[in-house]
Amino acid sequence: MSNELTIGKLATAAGVNVETIRYYQRRGLLTEPVRPAGGQRRYSPNDARRVRFIKRAQVLGFTLEEVGSLLTLEEASACAETQELAAHKLRVIDQKLADLEAMRSALAGLLRKCQRGSSTGGCPIIQVLDSD
Repeated sequence: MSNELTIGKLATAAGVNVETIRYYQRRGLLTEPVRPAGGQRRYSPNDARRVRFIKRAQVLGFTLEEVGSLLTLEEASACAETQELAAHKLRVIDQKLADLEAMRSALAGLLRKCQRGSSTGGCPIIQVLDSD
């Protein structure tokens, strides 16, 4: 296998589709190689590594903007700044979990009201959602 990859082979090697590669290029996360006269653009195995990095960062909850920051920090070998970005992301995730737990608790309470039955004849969930 050649060291250079077509966009299709890059997508396969990175576990994404071709449109994802193009999207990352439009977002500035991946450089689009020049097209040789009459030929196809060629990507390096390092480009596949970069795409996998982007996908793994997204799985951890980083936005593409934050991924761009991580890529910049990687190139600068800025571990302290990378740790701060990760710590901030963890705080955001913790807040989302707290918000989800509050939503879960409220919804569970409404379901318990429904299961006990309503004295007014209406649905307790609808009544709560409709109240001012």
